[in-house]
Amino acid sequence: MPDIRGTTIVAIRRNGQVAMAGDGQVTLGESVIVKSYAKKVRCLYNGKVLVGFAGSAADAFTLEERFEGKLKKFAGDVTRSAVELAKEWRSDRVLRRLEAMLLVADNSRTLLISGNGDVIEPDEGAVAIGSGGNYAFAAAKAYLDGSNLDAKTIAERSIQIAADICVFTNNNLSLEILGDEQS
Repeated sequence: MPDIRGTTIVAIRRNGQVAMAGDGQVTLGESVIVKSYAKKVRCLYNGKVLVGFAGSAADAFTLEERFEGKLKKFAGDVTRSAVELAKEWRSDRVLRRLEAMLLVADNSRTLLISGNGDVIEPDEGAVAIGSGGNYAFAAAKAYLDGSNLDAKTIAERSIQIAADICVFTNNNLSLEILGDEQS
């Protein structure tokens, strides 16, 4: 799996709500911040599916477009779309070279999709990717285990904590929510 830098994406699932948040920093190489307000989390399929990406921007956009095409082809079936994208990503000569990861979520499941052909549904209510992903994941787990906060608040706070630790993550977050407790 490639060493993905320059972003942090976290997805939280709690009490019928799914929140996905990402920071806004785009880093060129190891030391130059070229953008601070990039939007790396989006709603797809008429607002029913969330997608967030980490990695090379061009690669991530290519994969997001392919995933959206799979969603349309498979009538919004997130699992089937993710599996078909992962199979294509792994077997196609050009796609195989793409360096990015995707998090996708609908009202029933959250999946991590990688170029290794992985489609992983996390056991718990949190998953994170990107350079600050481990920090955001640890924060999310602590909030899920030790608080009654909603998914939106946990996602926001987890990105803020990652931004305080990871030099490739900033506090300018984008956030999308699915579920009955939107605020």
